[in-house]
Amino acid sequence: QVQLVESGGGLVQAGGSLRLSCAASGGTFNRYTMAWFRQAPGKEREFVAYITWNTGRTYYADSVKGRFTISRENAKTSVYLQMNSLKPEDTAVYLCAASSRVLATTGGSGYDYWGQGTQVTVSS
Repeated sequence: QVQLVESGGGLVQAGGSLRLSCAASGGTFNRYTMAWFRQAPGKEREFVAYITWNTGRTYYADSVKGRFTISRENAKTSVYLQMNSLKPEDTAVYLCAASSRVLATTGGSGYDYWGQGTQVTVSS
């Protein structure tokens, strides 16, 4: 069983930056693809970015490409999301997720474990 705990959310003005962290425990972290999803009020959960367990390949949603960077530190069993040039439409609860699948996926159903989320609010 893997436990995921997110931190680093908060209130920031448009154009600002935040760095989210996700600490994992209870599993073999370096064998999981890790991802960030987000869910805004009244909207469906959407994929943000993932980083694979073996090659460290990253993939981003078009809406965040060039502004967000996902990274991981296997020694610290942690994954991060650096968010720059934030926009009001980035406001959401950001969730960390872990997948044991061989092939990385952008679909939420492909992830086995989820954190509780951290709130990010971007003011205009």
